[in-house]
Amino acid sequence: QVVESGGGLVQAGGSLRLSCAASGRTFDSFAMGWFRQAPGKEREFVALISWDSDQTFYADSVKGRFTISRDNGKNMVYLQMNSLKPEDTAVYFCAGYNTGSYYLAGSYGYWGQGTQVTVSS
Repeated sequence: QVVESGGGLVQAGGSLRLSCAASGRTFDSFAMGWFRQAPGKEREFVALISWDSDQTFYADSVKGRFTISRDNGKNMVYLQMNSLKPEDTAVYFCAGYNTGSYYLAGSYGYWGQGTQVTVSS
């Protein structure tokens, strides 16, 4: 089970930190990712972190502004979002990576319900 939190309303240029609480004894065996979905659009890849935090990957649209991290001792994954833009407005989802291309939603399982992020201009 995966539960996201930390979303909210923020002005452009502001920051938010999303959290993802994952249950299960094998959490530290999975790479974990963040996706987002804006109204009327497909779910899109945001960031991925390997099981040991050794590797991270980002969508070009968030590179340099967002940082993904994890704490395996607490079964937590985080997404620090800085310099937010109105186009970052979306529901943000955390998910466990299974297999396949890491930027495709179909490569992930164990999706949470998402947390809404709204950036006002």
